[in-house]
Formats: sequence, structure tokens, C-alpha cells
Amino acid sequence: MANRNKDDNRPTIPLGRADPTMFPSYQTSPSFADAIADAVRSFKFNCYPPSFGVAQARRAVAEHLSKDLPYHLAPDDVYLTIGCTQAIEIVLSVLARPGANILLPRPGYPQYEARAGCSNLEARHFDLIPERGWEVDLDSVVALADENTVAMVIINPSNPCGNIFTYQHLKKIAETARKLGIFVISDEVYAHLAFGNNPFVPMGVFGSVVPVLTLGSLSKRWIVPGWRFGWIVTTDPGGIFQKQGLVHSIQSYLDITTDPPTFMQGALTQILEQTEEDFFSKILNLLREAADLLFDRVKEIPCLTCPHKPDGSMSVMVKLNLSVLEGIIDDVDFCMKLAKEESVVVLPGVAVGLKNWLRISTAVEFSSLDDGLRRIKTFYHRHAKKE
Repeated sequence: MANRNKDDNRPTIPLGRADPTMFPSYQTSPSFADAIADAVRSFKFNCYPPSFGVAQARRAVAEHLSKDLPYHLAPDDVYLTIGCTQAIEIVLSVLARPGANILLPRPGYPQYEARAGCSNLEARHFDLIPERGWEVDLDSVVALADENTVAMVIINPSNPCGNIFTYQHLKKIAETARKLGIFVISDEVYAHLAFGNNPFVPMGVFGSVVPVLTLGSLSKRWIVPGWRFGWIVTTDPGGIFQKQGLVHSIQSYLDITTDPPTFMQGALTQILEQTEEDFFSKILNLLREAADLLFDRVKEIPCLTCPHKPDGSMSVMVKLNLSVLEGIIDDVDFCMKLAKEESVVVLPGVAVGLKNWLRISTAVEFSSLDDGLRRIKTFYHRHAKKE
């Protein structure tokens, strides 16, 4: 809606979508393209792949994720998917049964709620607390859960909030889930995109406390969202998923769904093992500078408040103060008029579950973010209530 409403006479500043690939600063490494080319030219990956994924690719993901865990993952713990979107589809589909419910974060990633709705799986929302760095309100988790609750979802690093959960908070989440008799689905698409005070800790570290399904992909860290390559990983040293039949259900679903392209799987080992640290450092520096700029500039715009400086990922939640504005009724109205008057596109918070907030993507050129924030400031002055 905002894109359709924008002023086409001015260059558009796209601050509503976490896809930085249109900007020159955010390009994947040529070595990753070489890995794809090598796999294609080998002629070894022109066949249908196995349902769960090519063995060497599953091994590569297991080895890659095991570096951050206190135990070693096996290739059989890994299932390859067409991006994390398909991973969400598979996991929520196999969990759906009459009367079942799943606990989702608010604000959160809308794909979970959409997929739950398609699967007739009831979505119940627990709150993230902005004043505490967007930590999970564990009391609301306990209040929501019942005997029909199958799992809770966390997104870490967070889309849309930009926070990273501490080791101590993740441990509390694991202990709470264990007491409730549910497991944790940990969306780690933004894994290692950490540039603030909190280091990234995978939820799988607590797999011995509570079983964890980890969802991940190449999309964000490698700046290749269009490659559509992801995974589901069972971080479950106790083998609980196997005993409960969840592993069998995932395998059965994979038998009847589409697989990632075989040549992509063939390139995965080279991509994961030969990543240049300089590439990752460059991306983190860009995201850190953008987060610093946004946090400082928002202070100059009286209708906006950023309660927590981003620690990671590519977006941040900013609170909208309607009391200082005239002619703006809510966050959707703000975004529509901002697009029309300033050709700046941001996402209204209601789209991610939090009304009268804004979700702003920071994964854009520094100059574009600077220009976009200046235009938002101009928009505020135009609509500010008169003294």
C-alpha cells in the first residue's frame, strides 16, 4: 500500500524491507558466486536431490553450526529447505492437530501467524518488552500455555526489533519451556549479525535443557535472500524429538514437498567453509554504523522514540507518539502519508503485531538512510501540533 502511495517524482527511500541487495554496499562475496559456478560446471549436481538434502550439504551445515554448540551435530540432524520460509511451513504444518496452539512473539515475523492460520494451528502471542531490550515476557508465556500448546517461537537476532537475547535470558526461556512441557523453535536467520553489546548465542546451546528446532538460512548473513536456501536442525542431544515422532513427521513432509536445487546444495560446503572473515566484518560495520545513525537521529524527531539501540539483524522498532501530530490517526496513516509526501517507505508496526509503532530497516546505503531520516523529520515538522 505504501509503495503504491509513494511520490514517483522523488527517489524512493525503501526503509520497509530487509533486503539490502539493491544497494552497492551490500553485495555478496564473489567467492560465493564462484562456488555456485563450480557446482554447476562439475555436472555432479544435475539430478534430483534426496528428500532430506544432499549428504555432503547436510554435513556442511552440521559442522558449521556445531562450532557454536557444546556438542556435535550429525548430518541426520539437518534437513535442507527452500529458504527459511519453507522451514516455517514444514514445522508448523507437522505440528498442527485439532485444538493445538503455538506461542508466537509480539512483535514478530508475520509468516508464522500466516502459516499457523493456513494449518488451523491457533496462534497465541506473548509480549516482548521494549523497556527490557525486547526480552520475552516469560510470565505471559506461562499464562498463555496449556496442555494443547506444542511449542514457542523465538527470533534471535530479532526481526523486527533488532535485539539479541543474552545467554542468561535464553537459559530462562529454555527452563520455562521445559517446565511447560513444550519445545522451542528458534529462528536464527540473522545468526551472527551481531554488532552491539550482546554476542549471538544459538538457542541450541540449551538443547540439553529443552529440545530445540533451529531454523536458519544463507539469506541474511551472506546477503543472498533470493537464493532461497535454508535448513531445519534438531538441536536435541536427548533424542526427544525422535521418541515423540516429530523427526518422522518432518521426514514424511519432506517426502512430498519441493527440494532446494541440487546445485545449490552442491555449492554449500564451499560457501560455508571458505567464507572470508573480511566479508562478514564489512557487513557488520555497515549495519553498526546504520544502527548508530538511526538511534541518534530518532532523538531529533519528537514523534518517534527508539527504546533500545539495535544489537543485531537489519531492522528496529520505533514507537510513534501520535499526541504530538495533527492529522495522523495511526501508524498505517503515518506510513501512507509519509510515502505520499516524502517518498519514504517504512512498515507500520501493526504489520508485525504492534500498533502505533514503526519497523524501519537499516540495511540500506548510509546516504539513503541519512536522507530518509531527514525526510521523516521534515514530515514531522509539517504535521506537528502547533503550540
